[in-house]
Amino acid sequence: MQDNTNFLQQAIALAYTNAEKGGRPFGALVVRNGQVIAQAVNEIMTTNDPTAHAELLAIRAASQHLGLASLAGCSVFASGHPCPMCMGAMRLAGIKDVTYAYSNEDGAPYGLSTAEIYADLAKPFAEQSMTIRHVPTRLAARPDLYAHWKHQEQKGA
Repeated sequence: MQDNTNFLQQAIALAYTNAEKGGRPFGALVVRNGQVIAQAVNEIMTTNDPTAHAELLAIRAASQHLGLASLAGCSVFASGHPCPMCMGAMRLAGIKDVTYAYSNEDGAPYGLSTAEIYADLAKPFAEQSMTIRHVPTRLAARPDLYAHWKHQEQKGA
């Protein structure tokens, strides 16, 4: 647990520094075998990119550092409760261990909670606040896209 506390403290220190520079108060580390391999802060305010969350940027940096799309065996330490987008990215990257310091409840009074998004995503598509529709469309002159991709992948292997 001592390492977890140290990594969380590092993430929080990043978040403080970012907030003092006018950014949002979020920092994240990607750790592998007890070593920090990437760290990042939330850059939404400096990039005008709504996906520039600390966790996503740290995942991107870690993948580049390792030269791998899979971050299996890595852990993420975040100053705040990761949003659904970041949680999804961590799952897609193969990360199985996430630890955070500040909860959605801690962030709610400051407009920093994503609890409502989690709640909305738990609903069936038809009940969510975003219109989501499946329209099966294919290109007549082309093979099925997914089958084509698999064929291309197998040719390259």
